[in-house]
Amino acid sequence: MNNFFGLFADENENEKAQNNHENEKLRLHKEELDITKNKIAAGEVTLQKEVIEEQQTVDVPVTHEEVVIERRAIDNELSNSSISDEETIHIPVSEEQVQVSKHTVTTGEVSAYKRNVEETQHVEETLKREEAHVDTTGHVNIASDDTASPID
Repeated sequence: MNNFFGLFADENENEKAQNNHENEKLRLHKEELDITKNKIAAGEVTLQKEVIEEQQTVDVPVTHEEVVIERRAIDNELSNSSISDEETIHIPVSEEQVQVSKHTVTTGEVSAYKRNVEETQHVEETLKREEAHVDTTGHVNIASDDTASPID
């Protein structure tokens, strides 16, 4: 308790304290922006195929055979043939039948790729800085070395 609020300090200590006040420094600070960029997932693009069915009607011309029966009257000519039910004529008849099959063809191609696009994003932030202000009382002369920022 020898130096209780400087009341009981000896002259040597008062001189040291006075010398310290003559060389004191006020350090000034300011804020600066530290900007970092982080890559984050923004979404996803999925390419996939969808099967769409549609009904299609096509007119296909087809042919078939018809048997035409013609009857002619014959004026009672003589014949050597006996009357019998054993005589038969076979006439084959044909027709076109439609068969439908399907095959696959390529109609187009879709591709996807990524590319980097650079843009500018405006960032606004309030920064703080310290300035020194000198207040004087009485007749005090102040000299400045003008190597740093001005003092108000």
